Amino acid sequence: MTGKLAFCIVTAAACGSQSRPAGTGGAEGLTLDGPATLVGDGVSTARSEIRFASSPDGTLRLWGSTDRPGGPGGWDIWQSRATDGGWSAPEPAAFDSPENDFDPAFSADGKYVYFFSNRPGGAGGDDIYRAPITGDGFGAVEHLGPEINTEGNEWAPSPALDGSGLLFATNRPPGKHDLYFAAAQGSGFAPAAPLPGALNTPDHDEFDATFLADGTSIVFSRSTDVENDPIELFVSRRGTAGYAPGTRLPDTVNVAGGYTLGPTIDLHDRQVLYFSSKRPEASAGKLDIYRIDYR
Repeated sequence: MTGKLAFCIVTAAACGSQSRPAGTGGAEGLTLDGPATLVGDGVSTARSEIRFASSPDGTLRLWGSTDRPGGPGGWDIWQSRATDGGWSAPEPAAFDSPENDFDPAFSADGKYVYFFSNRPGGAGGDDIYRAPITGDGFGAVEHLGPEINTEGNEWAPSPALDGSGLLFATNRPPGKHDLYFAAAQGSGFAPAAPLPGALNTPDHDEFDATFLADGTSIVFSRSTDVENDPIELFVSRRGTAGYAPGTRLPDTVNVAGGYTLGPTIDLHDRQVLYFSSKRPEASAGKLDIYRIDYR
């Protein structure tokens, strides 16, 4: 990530507000029960926190930070575990490295954590990896290979809720950032292909996506220029011809003219949507993590 995208993630200062009509309580059949609330318990701080992941059993939280001190270096993935008194103090995840590690996501069966990294040994740029979840932590990290990764950047892995494959974003040719899906095949994946339908566009960046509880609808980030223009969340539903172009979520989620990204759902309570945003009315710092119920 370079240019204004990286700048906004680190500072959230260049993503100013612009005048825009207020949103409603839903979009394309999605009803949001707002307002959005800040995720605390040591998660949202004066630093930037992006893309929150909750384990299927609700006992482990993971999220990314670009500038939180105390990690091994670069962008780090942080974790916190449920305790009798609430949540443990955040610490770097065991699989975190001195390079950039980001965008954690649990598989719905609780077997893996997926993330991207630019650590040595990849195909180039940011690649997608996964780490098995063990009884005492995490196993050896696995690069997902050429079926998923390219010389470009692959971001925001999101495993299908039924285990059928992996949704992710990539800037491979011929488009800008687009959403791709790789079907599960044996212990790995078949070669990835663009999502069918009209969601991906030639003149916008589409990235940072998550499946909703119905297993087919997607909330994703879109921008006319991911490096220079505002980023907002949209929802798209799959029909017989593939995914619809997408409808902007209302201002209960999006900050008009600003910067909203990193959507995920809570795998322990699938009617909760998380996202990252700079919200003047409730912010703890730069980019923070928020939650909102949906149906």
